[in-house]
Amino acid sequence: MFSDVEIKLKKRNKMLFSRESQCLQELIKLIQIQNHRTLVMWALDCAKLTLEQFEAKYPDEQRPRTCLELCEAWARGEIKMPKAKRAILDSHAVAKEIDDSEYGALCHAIGHAGASVHVETHALGLPIYELTAIVLKYGKDNFPKPVSEKINYYYNRLQYWQENTDKFRLDWSDFLLDDNIPNKERLLSEKRKFTQ
Repeated sequence: MFSDVEIKLKKRNKMLFSRESQCLQELIKLIQIQNHRTLVMWALDCAKLTLEQFEAKYPDEQRPRTCLELCEAWARGEIKMPKAKRAILDSHAVAKEIDDSEYGALCHAIGHAGASVHVETHALGLPIYELTAIVLKYGKDNFPKPVSEKINYYYNRLQYWQENTDKFRLDWSDFLLDDNIPNKERLLSEKRKFTQ
């Protein structure tokens, strides 16, 4: 289940998971059947725990928090994309500025969660980077259990948001209200199968 991760660890890759990772396939299938609003709620919700972990070590660094706050405001139609985009890029910039691979991966995860407002394909960046951080934290011999637990958490939270997103009757940006637009993660998967 984690053979691709182990290979990437040996090669010292910075990203240890991808859309091809066997352990993510069930989650990806569930992502591909969601509407955009559900994926935004899921990504922003899951990223709150990621942010808590980051801020426990870097309490004075506010850019990842600002990213999530502004992206939520963007999703609600309270601000326009340029302000949120700047905050997303700032969260990614933190990852490059700190000399800490584990916590840098958390910043990238938060940035992708925020960017899920823009397009669904960014939502998968949250687990790809956060799971990488978990492997870096626990090491090559001890990561399978915490990674598996986190994947189960993602799956369960996505099922929750699948059932509950529209029950909250939240305000949404107009572009998130159109359920006739196909899921971009599904389209990407279909395109990749066609080109292989």
